[in-house]
Amino acid sequence: MSAAISISGATKSYDEKCVLQGIDLEIQSGEIFAILGPNGAGKTTLVEILEGYRERDSGQVTVLGIDPSSASLEWRNRIGIVLQNASDAGDLTVTEVVENFAHYYTNAKPPAKVIDQVGLSDKAGSKVNTLSGGQRRRLDVALGIIGSPEILFLDEPTTGFDPEARREFWGLIRGLREEGTTILLTTHYLDEAEELADRVAVLVDGRIKEVARPSELGGRNSKGARITWSDGSGDHFEESATPTEFLRKLSVQFEGEIPNLQIKRPTLEDIYLEMIEGRA
Repeated sequence: MSAAISISGATKSYDEKCVLQGIDLEIQSGEIFAILGPNGAGKTTLVEILEGYRERDSGQVTVLGIDPSSASLEWRNRIGIVLQNASDAGDLTVTEVVENFAHYYTNAKPPAKVIDQVGLSDKAGSKVNTLSGGQRRRLDVALGIIGSPEILFLDEPTTGFDPEARREFWGLIRGLREEGTTILLTTHYLDEAEELADRVAVLVDGRIKEVARPSELGGRNSKGARITWSDGSGDHFEESATPTEFLRKLSVQFEGEIPNLQIKRPTLEDIYLEMIEGRA
């Protein structure tokens, strides 16, 4: 695959504070890529540079082969953006808002199709100011994808969604990827990153600590399992790289079931918290 986004040595400072400290990253075409990191890590600044809304201090950046800092309207026609907090459209209906945005793009999708994609068909005639928070977020997503973008930037896209709505949205994102859309996602939901992302980057204090598949981040796939159980003397645990073998040995101590047995491998959240622990 070719690189949809390429970053080499990107830096950015505000006054005396260095927010990005030499970012190197490539995101492939058709990939769902998630950027993880605590508040203040530099995620928003990095994404705004990629979107062409903020100037970097140094380094090279290309998005769809173009430097975003000097991109044309034609380039903007090829990207979609779902902001964390988009402004409301007052007294316009959902259909009116989506139709108005469709006029900005040369390759817009049919507004009714997009409204259905984001699960707002039953609210198509409703005014935006009557929508719930989750429904407004769906509208934000609709405005991000109406132009058939080659790259879609998603900043905390499921904020305000209930669990069922989040999973429906994940299906929408997978469908966009199947259509060939490259998706850059920032999220604080680790389960969302694990469910959707082909790869993740952990950004801490303006530096990328690691880029990997969610299942491999921080050596997660090679870490041992934590086995816990109980007996007459209390609760016990054991860390083991070969949990099946350990369970065979443990089972000979018991007649029947092992009390309170649990086997747990590190989750993405466990690894992520380890990686950001002790940051400045």
